Amino acid sequence: MRHLARLTDYCTITNMHAKNLAIVWAPNLLRSKQIESACFSGTAAFMEVRIQSVVVEFILNHTEVLFSSKFSSVIRDGAG
Repeated sequence: MRHLARLTDYCTITNMHAKNLAIVWAPNLLRSKQIESACFSGTAAFMEVRIQSVVVEFILNHTEVLFSSKFSSVIRDGAG
C-alpha cells in the first residue's frame, strides 16, 4: 500500500491520482468471490467494485496513519 500511495506523489506526471489507482487496484486487493460468482449481475458487480474502490482510495489517502507503528500499537493495546 505504501508503494501505491507513493505513486500518488507523481500524479501530475502519470495522472494516477488515489482515485484512479483505487479503481485499477481495488478488484485485486479486495477480491470478492461473490462478484466472481454468477449470482452478481453487471449492475450489482459494478456497485460492489465501486465500494471496494472507495475503501482502497481511503487507505491510499491515509496510508501513513493507518500503517504507522504508533497507530498499530494503539489498536493492539485497545483490542484487549
